[in-house]
Amino acid sequence: MTLEALRGGRHPGTAARPAGPEPSARKDRKDRQDGQGRQDGQGRQDGKSRKDRSPVTDRSLAALGLAGAPAELPLTYPGRPVTEPALLTGGELLPLRVAAGARLGAWTVVAAMDHPRSAPDGDPEEEPELDRLLGHLGLPAADARYPVVAVGSNASPAQLHHKLDGAGLSTTVPMVPVLVRGLAVGCSGHIGRHGYVAATPYADPAGEQALVISWLDGAQLAAVDATELNYRRVLLPGTGFPMAMPSGERLAGAYLYVSSHGVLTDPATGLPRPGGGDQRALLTRLLAGSAALRRLLGPGPEVWVARAAADPAAREAGKQVFRREGWVRTADGLPAPPADGAAPADRAYGELPPLLTESDAAFTSSVNLT
Repeated sequence: MTLEALRGGRHPGTAARPAGPEPSARKDRKDRQDGQGRQDGQGRQDGKSRKDRSPVTDRSLAALGLAGAPAELPLTYPGRPVTEPALLTGGELLPLRVAAGARLGAWTVVAAMDHPRSAPDGDPEEEPELDRLLGHLGLPAADARYPVVAVGSNASPAQLHHKLDGAGLSTTVPMVPVLVRGLAVGCSGHIGRHGYVAATPYADPAGEQALVISWLDGAQLAAVDATELNYRRVLLPGTGFPMAMPSGERLAGAYLYVSSHGVLTDPATGLPRPGGGDQRALLTRLLAGSAALRRLLGPGPEVWVARAAADPAAREAGKQVFRREGWVRTADGLPAPPADGAAPADRAYGELPPLLTESDAAFTSSVNLT
């Protein structure tokens, strides 16, 4: 869906509506809005003033500097993340205006970027609530979606768009930076199919991370699961791992992908290697630390990702080198799958009532990734 489709209030793939009023009518409407706006009985404009609205801009991922999926550009892993609440849709990123104290579905979508637009109820000045807009597009509301924490490339709108578009699914996903306690981000003890060494979370009582949570519908969740074959998805409880939304809401839980291959450690310290950073620098350090890796995937990062992406046997051999070098440890302290292997029923956002405490005010005051 493009901005023009959103202004026209139609879902991608449906017939376009008539173009709207003639240019003269649009100009008259704009002149009235610019000159006086809608006013109350005391002559004050209601709603938001023009200076409070976002400026007119191209919201495509390319224009925002967020294009390029790590799946296609492996040395850019983990890609550029969302840094403010936004709605990913059709290769564009529309800002979400946070409603203090409200759940996600009541936040509003800054859709037309200071231009008159057709909200679901036809009001050209209204910023539609997220749930109303999703319903207007025939998509599941926020409460019916599954919150999923990203520690790696799933925080990149380009990567998420790549995964969902490749599966033939809707690419409309709310994405929100959330402050998470009790977690840190390390490197998984395997080499992914695109050739890079991906991130994985591990428990760290002192950890405090701004991580992106995406609200996926059921089909989207299944599609992302299918790309995370080296990970197990667990429900992270908000009681043990506080997750604070910029609205002040504390989430009761969110899903998290945890590597099945453990966490890479730094041999100099025995501590987990930091993940989610510069992939080229990481691969350079790994190659410098192991003659076996240099023989297998060297001499440099470019050769590493090309050879690993092309050859599953090279990826498996690299994983075994990690273990022989003594670099891998288990990620203890995170929720484990059921002992019988039976996956519990997934719980949507609406089935996870928020946890709210007054002490979280400072914790939620500035949640972003900048």
